[in-house]
Amino acid sequence: MPTVHKTGQALFLGLELATDQLRATIVDESLDLVGVESVEFDTELPEYQTHGGIFTNPGDAYTTPIEMWIKGLDLILEKLSRNHDLTKIKSIGGAAQHALVWWKSTTVPSFSSLDSSILLHKHFPAHLFSLPNVPTASDTSSHTHALAIETLLGGPDHMASRVGTCASSSLVAAQLLRVRETWPQEVWARTGRVQLASAFMSSLIAGKWMGMGEAEACTTGMWVHGANVNALNPGQPASSGFWDEGVLDIVGGSREEGRRVRGWLGDVDVSGGGRRAGNVSRYLVERYGFEPDTIVSPFTSDSLSSYLSLLPSANDAVLSFGPMDTLMTPAQHYIPTRLYHLIPHPAQDAGEKRKYIAVITSRNADIPRAYVRDKYTKSWSAFDRLVAIVPPGGSIGLDDKLFSFFYLQSDIYPLSHLQNTAVRFETGVRVPEFRDLRANPRCLIESQILAFRVKWARMAATGVLGAPRKTTASSSPAPQSLSTTNTSSLGLPFDPYDPAPLPSRVLATGSAANFPSVVNVVGDIFNAPVFVPASQVDGAQIEPYRNAPPRGFPGRAALGAAYVARWVWARDRDGMGVGLVGFEEEGRRVLTKRWVASNGVAPRTNVNGAISGNSGSGTTTPGPLGSSSYGLGGTALSVGPSRSGLGLSPVFVEEEEDEELERERREREQQERAASLGGSSSFVGGNPFGAFGTGVIGGELGFGSRARTQTASTTESVGSLTSPVLSAPSTAFTTPDSNMLSAGSFSGTNNNGLGTTLSSPTPLTPVVALATADGEAQIGLAKVADSDVDAFMTYAAIVPEFCRLETMLIKGIV
Repeated sequence: MPTVHKTGQALFLGLELATDQLRATIVDESLDLVGVESVEFDTELPEYQTHGGIFTNPGDAYTTPIEMWIKGLDLILEKLSRNHDLTKIKSIGGAAQHALVWWKSTTVPSFSSLDSSILLHKHFPAHLFSLPNVPTASDTSSHTHALAIETLLGGPDHMASRVGTCASSSLVAAQLLRVRETWPQEVWARTGRVQLASAFMSSLIAGKWMGMGEAEACTTGMWVHGANVNALNPGQPASSGFWDEGVLDIVGGSREEGRRVRGWLGDVDVSGGGRRAGNVSRYLVERYGFEPDTIVSPFTSDSLSSYLSLLPSANDAVLSFGPMDTLMTPAQHYIPTRLYHLIPHPAQDAGEKRKYIAVITSRNADIPRAYVRDKYTKSWSAFDRLVAIVPPGGSIGLDDKLFSFFYLQSDIYPLSHLQNTAVRFETGVRVPEFRDLRANPRCLIESQILAFRVKWARMAATGVLGAPRKTTASSSPAPQSLSTTNTSSLGLPFDPYDPAPLPSRVLATGSAANFPSVVNVVGDIFNAPVFVPASQVDGAQIEPYRNAPPRGFPGRAALGAAYVARWVWARDRDGMGVGLVGFEEEGRRVLTKRWVASNGVAPRTNVNGAISGNSGSGTTTPGPLGSSSYGLGGTALSVGPSRSGLGLSPVFVEEEEDEELERERREREQQERAASLGGSSSFVGGNPFGAFGTGVIGGELGFGSRARTQTASTTESVGSLTSPVLSAPSTAFTTPDSNMLSAGSFSGTNNNGLGTTLSSPTPLTPVVALATADGEAQIGLAKVADSDVDAFMTYAAIVPEFCRLETMLIKGIV
């Protein structure tokens, strides 16, 4: 049994109910990492037979069992009590995935009188819930119901101005309507209460019914924020917010049922999230040893808690890669439009000036990336290399750029009618496939990031973010923006060449941020340095493909919840004495104080975690609970000329023009030989790049004079990509490969009928830290990519054509 960690100072616990795991993170009063625990649903609760914590049903339905959550909570509390001194926990925070819990109207055991000798999952078995299995955030089966609500409210603009958001599959309103219209009537009839997963988890911890916070209420599609003057009658004073009766009536189907739904939802906490929501339950005190006065702080969604863990500044953008990509940034004003979601900050004092978070989402995220990987490369390492070597826009010339749009899942307006669609353009003309198949990974990533860049610019044009935000100095000369006249001639409401409205930093999380090529594209398109949490950089050296952290590494949402728990405790202890300081400011102050006291030692990135021989952000230092990896902060390893490091042994390759011409000649000859042999362009068992040549991974492939960092493994693996040999698909990715093959070699046949031995692909070499300033290192961030003005200008020239083609798709012209 591990040694129980004893310490005299206060500790703070953050819980995270993710889709695939239940995670716990403990920090001390200095916000340094003390403990990490997790429960893997698939492996530790195999009786539910989930895959990634969910059931995948026919169609677009993705559900998860509630009883599994409760049993997971039992397990993680047992681990915490066994490995940590829970009497030192002063406050508990939490976050949960976006899901809705349906309680039956029958008698439910009283939270306050539970028998502590019985596990929670036996107190709350599956039959207490109207829906034992509930939709997750990945579920899109409610999409048509969301569109129906949007239509009845007058369209996306009217809906957004009324409830702060437009139609989305994850809206609670849409999920409620779907259950009423498509499920057996008894499901609706026997329901007595609905809770968001965050409020559900909070209720189990506090031992009483807990309502949702205003931040999550604003994502339901039924809540009117108090500052929304569009929804107020003339002369009516601003309120604290209310449930929209019109939307409730649509969901319920009648005024009477609408009022019933209002009762299910309960009251909303509009205090701002800066005060205690309650104390820990008597059950947890008696069974696990928590102190009775342990504070329970307000719980929130996992995405918002992850955002809080990064302590973003006013000019930052937080880009989270995952099943649904999300771009979030602080907003100064409440100006609701269909261009974005607007959410009240989940951790603010009721007396301070109201703060908001603007959110842009894309459902076409991990799924298209996995689709392109499976179809064109068969491994993430090859995917990463192709994104790195193909020039911006997929070609060298300025007038023959390639564009691709992958809408494999239904999304929000104006893409709500596009689904199961993959469209490609060459020289402005729609084509079924690119002539050079190697361009597909690069064009997909560019399309995803350019879409965010365009949405950001349109959002900034509304004034919701305040004044232009680009304030940091750059080592490169500033790009020259266009005049108003020239901008209008492009048909855009913004100047694509003007970096001022763009963020000063991009803080990236999620498995895609482990790819050096992806973070480079992000930095180029936004003209901003890209930072990744140091804990993720170190974790990526062990498991680069998963969104979930490796063993011993904290989940971002759990860490954010622990930060909130510490903030609420300090305010409660000091009688709201820190109320004049915002959550992010207080977090940065505490971490800066810790940095100074430790003589510049960066925050711990893991506790008892597996240690890779190639630590991404620094060295390995023993901690109080065993070996822990620390970032090097301001002395971090610099790899390359401020571009993302692809490893610790970079190789710079530049090719002369005559060498480029010679390679093109050889490729033409190879194409002619392949054609004479009747070779197929299929990459299954044949050339993975079809009949358009093999290219050279180590070279620039037409990048001009700008060199990119490469690793020895990249250079050595040229043969695996340029020969007619198909690499075996990996089996350890966040999204499984289409053809799951066992590790090792096996025999196959290429398109010429020749026997070929296939081997496992070269593992991805993930990002490592570049030189990182103390200001970022002390809050646990590591720079992984820098901005490049030349690349930014290249992409700025692409933006007008990208917008034109996207508009044609939206209007159904092509």
